[in-house]
Formats: sequence, C-alpha cells, structure tokens
Amino acid sequence: MRAASLCVWLAGAAVMLVVACHPDPSTPRGTAEGFLDAHYVHIDLPSALPLTSGLAHHKVESEMELVKGVPIDDTTRKPTVHYTLLEEHPDGSDAVTYVYRGSIAVEGAESFERRWMVTVRREPEGWRVTNYQEFEQ
Repeated sequence: MRAASLCVWLAGAAVMLVVACHPDPSTPRGTAEGFLDAHYVHIDLPSALPLTSGLAHHKVESEMELVKGVPIDDTTRKPTVHYTLLEEHPDGSDAVTYVYRGSIAVEGAESFERRWMVTVRREPEGWRVTNYQEFEQ
C-alpha cells in the first residue's frame, strides 16, 4: 500500500511540475507560447486564431484558407515540435517581442530548426499575438 501511495504522489508531483513549466496564459509570454503550441506543436489553427489580432489574425486566417479541405487529424503524420525561448524584447509595458528556437522532427525525415519571432500586445481583451515570423537557422 505504501508503494502505491508513493506512486500516486510522484505522479501528482510530475503533473504539477509540467503545469508549473508553462507561463500563465494571461501574461505576454503565456500568450506567445499558447500561440506556438496551438499553431506549431498541435497544428490547430482554429485554436491559435483567438490568441491573435491584427496582422497575425490575418496570417492565421490565410493559412486556414490554404489548408481548407485538407484533413489534419489523428491519421496525419505530424511533426514533433519543441521550442526554447532565446530572447525577450519588451517595448514599454504594452508590447513584447520574443524569439524562440524551434526543433522540428518528422518521422522518416531529417530534423531541422527554425526561429520564430512572436510579438504580443496588450489589448482591451488581454494579450494577443499581433505578428509572427518564421526564419531558417
């Protein structure tokens, strides 16, 4: 019984550690990383869209139009994507630009890296991604 209790405790601690590693979604960084998760990690453009405004909103809508009719589901060969924050550039108290390094691996292909620049701004409804760009290493 003691071993089972220890396992339950360790599992709970692991979950808390994973949750603690993600920034608060109501913060600029949390918004940027929520966008990266939706857009690049989960390839879920409809989930990324509400995190955007302005130019970024237009870009995601355009990407959604490009993949309209192309099913992205459990049978889709999706890449494994991990990213790391490289730089943070505040612009006053209402905007921050982040630079991330993304590592992308697709089964059966050579992995590669990209850099993503994500700008978030404070808007009446909260922080929103207003622009993003992808660069080759």
